[in-house]
Amino acid sequence: MVYIHGTATNKTVCIENPQNQSIIDSGAQFSKVAREYLNKHFPNWEKKLSPTKEKNFKSSSQKMKSSGTINKEIIISHRKGNIRLNPEVLVLEDAHIQGFLLEKDYQRMYGIDIYKSKNRHICIGTKNAERFSLDILQLSNQDLLEELINDLKEGTLSTNLTSKQKFSLFELLRKNRPAFCIGEESLAKIIGHDIELCLEGTSP
Repeated sequence: MVYIHGTATNKTVCIENPQNQSIIDSGAQFSKVAREYLNKHFPNWEKKLSPTKEKNFKSSSQKMKSSGTINKEIIISHRKGNIRLNPEVLVLEDAHIQGFLLEKDYQRMYGIDIYKSKNRHICIGTKNAERFSLDILQLSNQDLLEELINDLKEGTLSTNLTSKQKFSLFELLRKNRPAFCIGEESLAKIIGHDIELCLEGTSP
């Protein structure tokens, strides 16, 4: 799910668990996460902690103390594939961030636009002609996410469908795959099916 507030957005992404949150903020100078959030969602995070030279940082309203840095792979999914990021994330002792806050450098690198996009969607792509909106999907596991991406990357879903409707359609096609596809053929290649009925009978 995505929530957009001004120049920041809260997006469900895959970070070991698909239901974790990533906050994309166009004004963030560095990626950061709260120690409290890591303790709740990643109990063993301290085993991967690296030291940092700077111990104190400032936000707009307060000073913040750093524990060090960690690296976490963040996957932002959309219908044409996904973006895999491996940012160095600063761990803050006294912050109250509900998720991983992604710095603005990654937005420039991948052309992520969170506040100028049509219909207030997150868009990706540095060239306007090649930009596309993220599909906002809540997935229960990583395997299903990968299957969805691989199946639909060659196809296009109607823009009239809501995100919930798109995912429901995918689940229906997935469940009845043998009726639409031959072997491992992609669901995206479905064009249409003609049924020919031949009625035979004798007059009374």
